[in-house]
Amino acid sequence: MLFLTNEHVMDVLDMPGCIDVIEEAYRDLNAEKAAYRPRIDLYVPQEPNYYRWGTMEGATRSRGVFAIRMKSDVLVWDQEGEVQTEEKFCVKPGTFCGLVFLFSVKDARPLALMNDGYIQHMRVGACAGLGAKYLSRADSKVLGMIGSGGMARTYVSAICHVRPIEKVKVYSPTREHCEEYAEEIRSSMGIEVETMSSAEDAVRGSDIVALCTDSLIPVIEASWLEPGMHITNVRSNEAGIEVIKRADVIARLGTTTLPRDGVSDVTVVGGDGMTGYIAGSMKEAERIPRSLSKEIDNPNVGTIPDLMAKRWPGRTSDGQITFINNQGTQGLQFAAAGSLVYERAVAKGLGHKMPDEWFLQDIRD
Repeated sequence: MLFLTNEHVMDVLDMPGCIDVIEEAYRDLNAEKAAYRPRIDLYVPQEPNYYRWGTMEGATRSRGVFAIRMKSDVLVWDQEGEVQTEEKFCVKPGTFCGLVFLFSVKDARPLALMNDGYIQHMRVGACAGLGAKYLSRADSKVLGMIGSGGMARTYVSAICHVRPIEKVKVYSPTREHCEEYAEEIRSSMGIEVETMSSAEDAVRGSDIVALCTDSLIPVIEASWLEPGMHITNVRSNEAGIEVIKRADVIARLGTTTLPRDGVSDVTVVGGDGMTGYIAGSMKEAERIPRSLSKEIDNPNVGTIPDLMAKRWPGRTSDGQITFINNQGTQGLQFAAAGSLVYERAVAKGLGHKMPDEWFLQDIRD
């Protein structure tokens, strides 16, 4: 049994490997050899903030693993007027608690417990890369980036891996962060990066547009879109309903919410678009920001696994605008990427070893 820190994960997980192993998991899903459970949140109202526990699970037979990702957050919402962002922390601002627990499906043995921070950014970026691989134009050369945080870094890495990107146009409301991002990407990837004065400037003229923010409201407008563009996001609200309506082709990774039949009235669909339960009243539930658009969860919308299996055509012409809601299948992604991290960490002798006996017991449940 290993405990792997973010530093260990960074040492062994690269973007090409992450993309490949998640694509392999989707092949397992199409072959009925993989499964996942949509993310479920549990809210506990506190004053002035709310606590949220979130989990997601998945298993892939090709890799022989099951994984559950667990996260423990205090949520902070801007309560002055319309809620625009969702901040989170554990213990104090700037620290976070998220873990991936990996098990063998062959003998149920616990294999590894790892920090989720770096693997989280990598698996989301990898799926944005897969979305671009299957939905964007093959000749896409300009990437418009809205946001300059951790996701913006893995998104550019993944999209540049699958498309011949020559230029990135980045916009972030914090100019200093935008300039830091531009310099880092220029240095690490050797491509042209231009900082833009507005989100509109970053979108117009781009072949692929990546929305990598923590916003609970739309950050782009449908009128900015041009024929042939491909749009990808992190959060379900970043694009907004008008952008989704403008797209000719919309896609998702998989299911993000549980079926409504038989679900308690005290469930909510939060700002991430995920099903949540609340240890509180309906009045307390009303304070939780909601996902603005659920059209993307229509079961008739195609998925990346559908495209891989040729069950759905996706983009059929270069002039179409395509949009992917980069959500769903999270648990399966953690199982796939987590197994690759574990495999490579063992090969390199990395990680803090813990006795299996700490996790095994002789009392049957």
